[in-house]
Amino acid sequence: MVIELELLDYALLSLTGAVAGFVNVMAGGGSLLTLPIMVFLGLPGPFANGTNRVAISIQNVVAVAGFARNGYADIKLSIRLALCTVPGAVIGAFAATRLEGIWFNRVLAMVMICVLLLMIKKERKRPIATKPEDSCDSIKHMAWGHILMVGVGFYGGFIQAGVGFLIMAVLHRLMGFDLIRVNMHKVFIILVFTATALVTFALNDQVLWKVGFVLALGNATGAWLATHIAIRKGEEIIRVIFYIAITAMAVHLLMIAK
Repeated sequence: MVIELELLDYALLSLTGAVAGFVNVMAGGGSLLTLPIMVFLGLPGPFANGTNRVAISIQNVVAVAGFARNGYADIKLSIRLALCTVPGAVIGAFAATRLEGIWFNRVLAMVMICVLLLMIKKERKRPIATKPEDSCDSIKHMAWGHILMVGVGFYGGFIQAGVGFLIMAVLHRLMGFDLIRVNMHKVFIILVFTATALVTFALNDQVLWKVGFVLALGNATGAWLATHIAIRKGEEIIRVIFYIAITAMAVHLLMIAK
């Protein structure tokens, strides 16, 4: 499929990608900005869904590198968690072509609300780990974290939009990471399963590479900025942006799902 866009269209894509990349690294839900823009510019839904994975993959390469350069990396655990998402991501990506718009909006809105409540509940009573070796207070929490990543992978392969919220809930509430380390692991996990899903979409000829790379330029810029702000400003700025982003996304989705 060939889509011809004007120069201003590409500029709009890149600008939207920058905002989305920032929001994705700090919290999640940036795809709820980029997907509608691509559809508005004339891309069919399945092509927008597949093309978006190009930008997400490159965005998270930049974010992973940014965290690593600043001393935030736990590669062994990140790889283990990421590998758990791969089977679900492949199945979810294959199922994505059957997605119906109104039910997508309703389900995603309810997921966002549940995650918000999960993150807020007893927020100040749970001890938060500041070191990788102290991240989980039991083998049970570690095991459940890996198991839940299979479901996260399916959701990410199927929808992508808002998957960062789910990962943050698992890593923060269940496994006990502070929010900086949550984002450190999150960008690596999303990179792995998004690349897996991208291959699936590409094999089904549902990726427009030129559009994807233009969008990726913006996403990467936003991701670079968000990574540095997250590290310098700490957990509180991430928490504020998370609450604002997830509330806005849930309200928006509930409004358009009527």
